[in-house]
Amino acid sequence: MHIAIAGASGRMGRMLVQAVSEAADLNLTVALDRPGSPCLGEDAGAALGLDTGVVITDQLSALAGADCLIDFTRPEGTLRHLQACVEHGVKCVIGTTGFDGAGKQAIRSAAQKTAIVFAPNMSVGVNATLKLLDVAARLLDSGYDVEIFEAHHRNKVDAPSGTALAMGEVVASAWGKSLNDIADWARHGETGPRQSGRIGFSVLRGGDIVGDHSVFFCGTGERIEITHRSASRATYAQGSLRAARYLARREFGLFDMQDVLA
Repeated sequence: MHIAIAGASGRMGRMLVQAVSEAADLNLTVALDRPGSPCLGEDAGAALGLDTGVVITDQLSALAGADCLIDFTRPEGTLRHLQACVEHGVKCVIGTTGFDGAGKQAIRSAAQKTAIVFAPNMSVGVNATLKLLDVAARLLDSGYDVEIFEAHHRNKVDAPSGTALAMGEVVASAWGKSLNDIADWARHGETGPRQSGRIGFSVLRGGDIVGDHSVFFCGTGERIEITHRSASRATYAQGSLRAARYLARREFGLFDMQDVLA
């Protein structure tokens, strides 16, 4: 497969460049970055000591030479890239988080014309954790308070993280509820006693934390914790490549990592 990478000069983009360069069945064809980036015109592997032969560009027309784009950028950039993917018949793996309702609808609409894997976290371990949470939530559906804690690096711009939201949605769904109806996004001041059947969220931003997520089921006399910690973005990169390979067999449709791993 011919792979395009968006945000090629960023931390995740460089991890993807390296992962693709090490994959025997994938070929880096396009490296995109934002207009005005100081890395435009450089080899996509320069910061890694690699000579990929692919120059970083801001020209979306370059996507015409790719089979699949992997995008971990920002919602507004991803939606522009996605429009170009539809125009050029390119499939897309989207790991970007922070989309609003209109953005998610745009992704659903694009999936009628091309194949997309859209997931808040591409890690195989995180997606295994989501399955564990579904089992736990069904068993602990009464008498337990649920709190979700997540921690990320200081430069992450959305909160709670997409993964934390996905965890909350899994628990809420197991309870037959909508997350928006039972979530407590913040607490401040005189909040009163905790209400039963609610899901609380806590967020930490600081340093260079790659990503920590914990879900607490707090009952009388016991506490169950289900935790996933990322020590490297490499796990996201490998999951993204797995998603791209999955799309090689799909012409259109919207999929997530649970589909990829099934």
